[in-house]
Amino acid sequence: MTQGQRAERHVNGCVADIEWSGERDSRSNGEHMANDEATIRAMAQNQRLRQLGLDFLVQTAPYKYSYGFSWLGRPIIQFPQDLVAIQEIIWSVKPDLIVETGVAHGGSLVLSASILELLGRGEVVGIDIEIRPHNRDAIERHPLAHRIKLLEGSSTASEVIDRVRRLAEDKQSVLVFLDSNHTHEHVLQELRMYSPLVSMGSYIVAFDTVIEDMPDDSFPNRPWGKGNNPKTAVWEFMRENDEFEIDKDLENKLLISVAPSGYLKRVRP
Repeated sequence: MTQGQRAERHVNGCVADIEWSGERDSRSNGEHMANDEATIRAMAQNQRLRQLGLDFLVQTAPYKYSYGFSWLGRPIIQFPQDLVAIQEIIWSVKPDLIVETGVAHGGSLVLSASILELLGRGEVVGIDIEIRPHNRDAIERHPLAHRIKLLEGSSTASEVIDRVRRLAEDKQSVLVFLDSNHTHEHVLQELRMYSPLVSMGSYIVAFDTVIEDMPDDSFPNRPWGKGNNPKTAVWEFMRENDEFEIDKDLENKLLISVAPSGYLKRVRP
């Protein structure tokens, strides 16, 4: 298919009208070419496709789909697309320090530590109000434990944020993932407290912003839900802060993500 040609691709009844900017198949020279920006934009503008992505999240939620995965032996409660996005960000930013709120089984910490190990630099600090003994034991015995530090306490407690600030004060590149309590007020407080640590070109990521897009009855036994969740916190944070932008390019290529509008990139000091 030559440059400038258009094609219709049919996927489960969806039609994507795409203008190709050049040769997409480079098998002749053994290289793989990533989708170009125009193709990703065209895919993201396909509203039927975007709705299918959200429908997948909604329909798989009762089965706890995201609970079915692990990373290097530790359960990781996350969607595969977001896992790929996380590793892309870590590899690109090359942080000296990654701060993660919410530990659970430690899979996300191990993911971060594994990419840092490949980079040959950095550590990840995991913060949780309660780190259960069996999870702590498994994390501390993991082969990548030398790149992981655990802090028990509320992510918004002054003594916790003071410890994190001390860890970050001599670091040139800092990356933050927020995945603890998903209420509006808690996430907004986390955004305000941890965003000053984030270096230029790096990110603060608020996970589970998709709660705002889920049906009203999706979280009957939780304090969060539509109108009270990480996405509403991001909206308020962005109104008062012009140092970050939502990375729509990243979001557009994921299509299926628990963090729509949650990948915030620092673009101003």
